[in-house]
Amino acid sequence: MNLIVDVGNTYVKFAVFNDTDLIYKSSFKLKEFKIQYKTLKKEFPKLEKAIISSVGHLSVEQVQLIKNDLNVIELTSDLNFPFKNDYQTPKTLGVDRIALVCASVNQFPNKNVLIIDAGTCITYDFITKENHYLGGAISPGLRLRYVSLNNLTANLPLLETKLPDSVIGDTTESSIHSGVVYGAIKEIDGVIDQYREDNSDLTVILTGGDTKFLSNQLKNTIFAKSNFLLDGLNFILEYNSK
Repeated sequence: MNLIVDVGNTYVKFAVFNDTDLIYKSSFKLKEFKIQYKTLKKEFPKLEKAIISSVGHLSVEQVQLIKNDLNVIELTSDLNFPFKNDYQTPKTLGVDRIALVCASVNQFPNKNVLIIDAGTCITYDFITKENHYLGGAISPGLRLRYVSLNNLTANLPLLETKLPDSVIGDTTESSIHSGVVYGAIKEIDGVIDQYREDNSDLTVILTGGDTKFLSNQLKNTIFAKSNFLLDGLNFILEYNSK
């Protein structure tokens, strides 16, 4: 059994895979790491290997806690991957983006794939059917847009994410919802359209925390895969354990 540890900007995720089957996942705040790990270890005593992917702030002590029990791989750009990385600054490429690209190579081989991860940020990653990763884009996610409007202005309130009733906002609150949500939807559809102009056989994956909220609003055909990052991390662990 494999343990996947995904440390994001806001939450930590634990996932357990039995071969390629995801059999458990949880999400919690970083301060709960120790107690969550000890509980998980009791529930799954047959865990053997782990991969740690961190874009957040996992301490040396927290990493060592897992290393005391399991064979651990920490995800960096120096591991072996099943694609050619043409990114001009490969050392700065986020480990979450690397994992998503690996998942696409594994699940959609020999296809041009655009992976859209709608989380704290909305990231776009493109890999060709020849397994060349070219790069993509990074823009603010839904919550980041709401928070930025509140933090960087004097009078705009901080709102919870909500699908607007109309593109025309007739109050300040409905105007914010329209700007944030429809702005993100139109952005994503526009990016997909641009990629499809150059790649008619494009496969599009939507993943991340806002997948469910956004997937039914897009006009483009996509594959919605909420666990795509976890699948990619499990694949990397197996790929580097051979």
